[in-house]
Amino acid sequence: MRVFSDSDVRRLLTLDDCLAAVENAFRLHGERRCVGPASLSLHVDGGAFHVKAAVLGRYFAVKENGNFFDNAARGLPRIQGVIALADAENGTPLAVLDSVYITILRTGAATAVAAKHLARANAETLLVSGCGNQGRVSVEAIRRVRDIRRVWLHDVDRRRAEELASALDASVVEDFDEAMRDADLVVTCTPSRKAFVHTAHPGQFIAAVGADSSEKQEIAPELLSSSIVIVDDLEQCRAFGDLHHAPTVEPRATLADVICGTRVGRTSDEEVIIFDSTGTALQDVAAAALLYERMYERAS
Repeated sequence: MRVFSDSDVRRLLTLDDCLAAVENAFRLHGERRCVGPASLSLHVDGGAFHVKAAVLGRYFAVKENGNFFDNAARGLPRIQGVIALADAENGTPLAVLDSVYITILRTGAATAVAAKHLARANAETLLVSGCGNQGRVSVEAIRRVRDIRRVWLHDVDRRRAEELASALDASVVEDFDEAMRDADLVVTCTPSRKAFVHTAHPGQFIAAVGADSSEKQEIAPELLSSSIVIVDDLEQCRAFGDLHHAPTVEPRATLADVICGTRVGRTSDEEVIIFDSTGTALQDVAAAALLYERMYERAS
């Protein structure tokens, strides 16, 4: 059994690879050619453990991530975890992989895949709230699927926004609500526990990424009610996505169904579309399987 450290993952997995693998995983799921995804969350003092599992082709993967907000004071990453990869045909363990960078890349890839299928074709202004690793990867990924002319960054910690803006040739905005009025695409990837996105303008695409537990919230329920909602996984979004806070809202489709053409996504340039992204194990197994196969390609 092979062990992939964080440095192994960063060396072998690219964002372009992840984009293709994640889009294909959603397509296969829409065609009902996958098993899962399934998820479990356990809350403990100071944090939580999230477990996600799925089967994609000949691979099974289960990811365990611990999320502890006070870890910075301990000199530890806030999120740590592993992915266990096994042969889905006989149960043989194949690899254990550090999950942190995979999670960052596959989440950014899913955001970009959603933008590719749901944002207006002429969208060119991107606003990102939350300037950590996820914000950076979101910008890099969306630039691969849309002709982005302007990138605006917002964070409660202006220093972080300025550092990311310098690295990405972007601009920092002080007033998020004002920037919302002119942005074509919006990505929210914050740890917010209170909704801060209350309005949207016609044609806007919003990827809500931050709500990965029932306590977190970025999008106001009234905005979800007045918009078209697309989810990555309906059960997960009902349990702990932004949809969790708007239980009467009925999503139009899953992203998987939009990609494979069984359900419609955007029907006009006037629709406001919100992608509720909770992250699924299908994305994890797609990336882990790619890494495992790449290791053997290089060895041969």
